Amino acid sequence: MALEKIPVGVSQCLLGETVRYDGGHKRSRYITDQLSQYFEYYPVCPEVAIGLGTPRKPIRLVATDKGTRVQQNDDPSIDVTEPLADYGRKMAGELSHLCGYIFMQNSPSCGVYDMKRYGANGYPKDKDGRGLYAQQIIDKLPLLPVEEAGRLNDAGLRENFITRVYAYYDWRVNVEPSPSAKGLIDFYSRYKYQVMAHHPESYKTIGRLLANLKSRPIDDICNDFIGEFMYALGHKATRKGNTNALMHLRGYLKNQLDTSEKAELGDLIENYRLGYVPLVVPMTLLKHHLLKVDDPYLQRQSFWSPHPEKLGLRNV
Repeated sequence: MALEKIPVGVSQCLLGETVRYDGGHKRSRYITDQLSQYFEYYPVCPEVAIGLGTPRKPIRLVATDKGTRVQQNDDPSIDVTEPLADYGRKMAGELSHLCGYIFMQNSPSCGVYDMKRYGANGYPKDKDGRGLYAQQIIDKLPLLPVEEAGRLNDAGLRENFITRVYAYYDWRVNVEPSPSAKGLIDFYSRYKYQVMAHHPESYKTIGRLLANLKSRPIDDICNDFIGEFMYALGHKATRKGNTNALMHLRGYLKNQLDTSEKAELGDLIENYRLGYVPLVVPMTLLKHHLLKVDDPYLQRQSFWSPHPEKLGLRNV
């Protein structure tokens, strides 16, 4: 039986649709050929949706004394700021079920990071902009994992985004529909070491938050938890963080391994810390040994497989 795919928004041009201002597309084969095995896409081109047509005159972000505007390059009197913002707010409501969003970089409607803004004189002013449609989606759906297609070429950013998508999907399926203390604890028990690897400060904060589940309504605690949890996973897991989690998990084996096995595992963890081998190397041996413990708590840790192993995200 095929696994259910995760709902993810995507800039329409990334699927090969000819909706760009020049009548072309920006198809990403990684998105269409690999991630499509796991994600169900909800494609949007906000510029076409507000009636700009294809092909069309290009637009850009313009810094004014009234804030950032979106105007046609060669005619500032053609301003589409309000239509784009209105459409973004509308789609944030219609796409509230999404568990991730992949935007097209360098787009005045969809770019997320370091977007170039122009001054009224037509010259570049700074890179403090964000696409207006993307801004509305991010503002209205603050927990939603988002990324730009171009940044998915970076192995660390790619793995972090997909990890967040899977974790958020898990939450929305298993906790959000019916919040309970048991559901919350069961959920976090699977992600404890993953949070440790991503952001130790959040690991401590969440521990304090969950220390007394009777102190406040469970809905309030769940809201605080998922905000801190997604914030934690928003930090890339570092070698230091992963090594810390590996060392903690190794502690469960202190009475299970002989001297040579302990040395072998310790050497692999150290080689990973130093950057000589990828994470999958010590992880594979650690998982092998933990089977001897027969502990459901350990076996259910998302740290082992936070995303499909076929994607090979930990092989670099």
